[in-house]
Amino acid sequence: MTEFFDIAAQQFQQQSLLELLAVVLSVLYVILAARQNIWCWPCAFVSTIIFVYLFWEVTLIFQMLLNFYYILMAVVGFLSWKEVKDKPTLAITRVGVKAHLLLIGVGIAATLLLAKVGEHWFSGDWVWLDAGTAVFSVIATVMTARKKIDNWVYWLVVNPASGYLMFQSGLYLVCLLMFLYTAMSIYGFLNWRKNLT
Repeated sequence: MTEFFDIAAQQFQQQSLLELLAVVLSVLYVILAARQNIWCWPCAFVSTIIFVYLFWEVTLIFQMLLNFYYILMAVVGFLSWKEVKDKPTLAITRVGVKAHLLLIGVGIAATLLLAKVGEHWFSGDWVWLDAGTAVFSVIATVMTARKKIDNWVYWLVVNPASGYLMFQSGLYLVCLLMFLYTAMSIYGFLNWRKNLT
């Protein structure tokens, strides 16, 4: 058991300052998002730019592409949450059952398609998991930007799967971040539930 902790400590020390900065900004993003604070989106914007580079380095192509998408969604989220004088604040609402079934069906189909394409173009060992977590992260991010409380439930599934993927790819700080995100998803759900309309 001591050997496991020694190896984990050595691997942890090898993580880069860029990865640490991206993780810190990502934690701030979730804390601020759970509190419905608009400054979550600038934190997301900067952290995702860093993650694009990090995921390119370890050949997680779909995670890299996902983070390009996150950069765009950080702008969309910021504009969606921004209060305008004549426009009411975006309210927290739910997604209906039929919409969930549609989203899950489309998510599975998109995962199958991306993974099949990815197997032919990329050499990564975790193409299926990379594709699946990327697709369902896109779905959950749209829900977050539109203040759908269900986003937190999707993250409860996506984040542990992403954590495993990051662990297998040697991004140990990002792996810890994903498991922290899992716990914070519960906090976010409970916090948003107070203002559910």
